[in-house]
Amino acid sequence: MGNLQQQRRNFLRRSAAAAGLALLGSNSFSQHYLPGPPPPPPANPRIRFSVININHNHIYGMVDAVTRGGGLLVAFYAKEPALVAEFSARYPNAKLARSKEEILEDNSLQVILSSGIPVERAPLGIEVMRHGKDFLVDKPGITELDQLAAVRKVQKETGRIYSILFSERHENKATVRAGELIRQGAIGRVLQTVGLGPHRINIPTRPDWFFHRKNFGGILTDIGSHQFDQFLHFTGSTEATIVAAQTGNLHHPQYPNMQDFGDVMIRGNKGTGYIRVDWFTPDALGSWGDGRLTILGTDGYIEVRKNIDIAGPAGGNHLYLVNHKETRFIDCNNDTLPFGSLFVDDVLNRTETAMSQQHCFLATELALLAQQQAVSITDKIAK
Repeated sequence: MGNLQQQRRNFLRRSAAAAGLALLGSNSFSQHYLPGPPPPPPANPRIRFSVININHNHIYGMVDAVTRGGGLLVAFYAKEPALVAEFSARYPNAKLARSKEEILEDNSLQVILSSGIPVERAPLGIEVMRHGKDFLVDKPGITELDQLAAVRKVQKETGRIYSILFSERHENKATVRAGELIRQGAIGRVLQTVGLGPHRINIPTRPDWFFHRKNFGGILTDIGSHQFDQFLHFTGSTEATIVAAQTGNLHHPQYPNMQDFGDVMIRGNKGTGYIRVDWFTPDALGSWGDGRLTILGTDGYIEVRKNIDIAGPAGGNHLYLVNHKETRFIDCNNDTLPFGSLFVDDVLNRTETAMSQQHCFLATELALLAQQQAVSITDKIAK
């Protein structure tokens, strides 16, 4: 009994601390997305890269990933003075370009990164590829099916890389470890993934474009894209069908053009999946979202608590493994993130070790199809 009481006291202390952190950060969009201190620029750069458009703070994790992989950030361009100031403060050695054309026409660059307004990402990527450069973009990398067709056409014509950094997999150490364990046979053959992607909405910090679906493609296209990527990656599926999908605006009638809830059932040729995404993370949680991934195998299962475990150890990157031999918690915080190095390898060697082009486009296509096929439940749920 004493041990249970102590566990309860520890849980309440952690919860109180998490609530304090959440409230302190609730007015700052940056505080929920900025990673730790930036890695130092490489002494012997393997590639040179620049940034065009920084409308989402995921760009900081993207820049840091490529820097860890041996890339040198050369320059950046953005139209918004506040975003320019914040980016310059973090990367003071990066030159502010006068225009995007200045960057596109710099023949010393191999790669362009972007986290612009989502609907503008695919057209920019097409420009980048036509200028003979590879493109790494924040999710959603493409917001409409006709954009996807255009991107596929130009990518095939140019042979350039059009890659999307799915940070919930590529930049989460516990999710990376889950893949390693599965390759080792820890849970047998994967049967299903369940991906939960709750997010805090932080209305006061959101720009106007955030509330208009045409700008981000809808909730399944946007934050749901992470889950489609993980479904394909962990099941190994190369084909998939949307079984059912639904979306809705269940609690924000003042923003009729946004969606705050969506879920999907999906069936692939090597497994099934369920996806739920929403904008309902409460302010007291000490993270922007309690992201979870459960991977069911024939011989066990893995649960990843990506950002927080409210009843467990502090911080994120928690992995739980259960199979016929053991039930084990694995702290993955000291693991390495391979995406940046693999991506730079691919740029230099014209390989597909970080993520295949086919996978990137299929994950995007599934998200777009789910969004297109989703039944609206906005007016079907009692308020």
